[in-house]
Amino acid sequence: MDLSIFFEPMAAGDPTWGAMLLSGLGWTLAVAALSWIVAFVLGSLIGIARTSEKRWLVFLGGAYVEVFRNIPLLVQFFLWYFVVPGVIPVVKTLVIQLDPIQQQFITAVICLGCFTAARIAEQVRSGIQALPRGQRNAGYALGLTQVQTYLYVLLPVAYRMIIPPLTSELMNLIKNTAVAYSIGLVELFFRTREMGEMTFRYFEAFAAATLMYLVIALAANRVMALIERRLAIPGQASGGRHV
Repeated sequence: MDLSIFFEPMAAGDPTWGAMLLSGLGWTLAVAALSWIVAFVLGSLIGIARTSEKRWLVFLGGAYVEVFRNIPLLVQFFLWYFVVPGVIPVVKTLVIQLDPIQQQFITAVICLGCFTAARIAEQVRSGIQALPRGQRNAGYALGLTQVQTYLYVLLPVAYRMIIPPLTSELMNLIKNTAVAYSIGLVELFFRTREMGEMTFRYFEAFAAATLMYLVIALAANRVMALIERRLAIPGQASGGRHV
């Protein structure tokens, strides 16, 4: 393995190949971070809807989960990038005003966020439903509204119970950012392929990308493990190992 390739400029006056991979890593981290925020917020709302006492909310939440969980992620990328702007005039108007890289970035965040939200919704639903029915009734007995019962009674405990599966979803999201190359976003996988095709140093390029993905995933794993230890429910065993 010849590491010197990462210090060679792409062309006269251009950045090095290593700098190019790092720029791709920056896009990957940005997409992963914003997508996780979208997925966590949206997934929590859908998970709450699926445990609501209103049947129409349960139906809508279940429909969302089934749609987004059963359509391949690659297909969803193409739908968001090529189809949605063509069928929704307002979106088309906004897309025209954006640079291609901005459109690709926003599409990746929305697509990954909505896709992962369907999976997080199931985790939130299972966490809430795992709680004794008496906790919900206790909230009502204290005079809390349904919203307040979720905010102050159910969700604080449910979130602490589902940290291990949320860790897996976060790591899956980080890995799924590689699919964004399909719409042209210059994230890490896109840059890795570009370096391999232009230098024929596929081994060095993909070895470096593999290491970067591994470091990101392990870092996310350790952060979530720390959060789990800090928020562990007294008397309850840890939810399991992080892999």
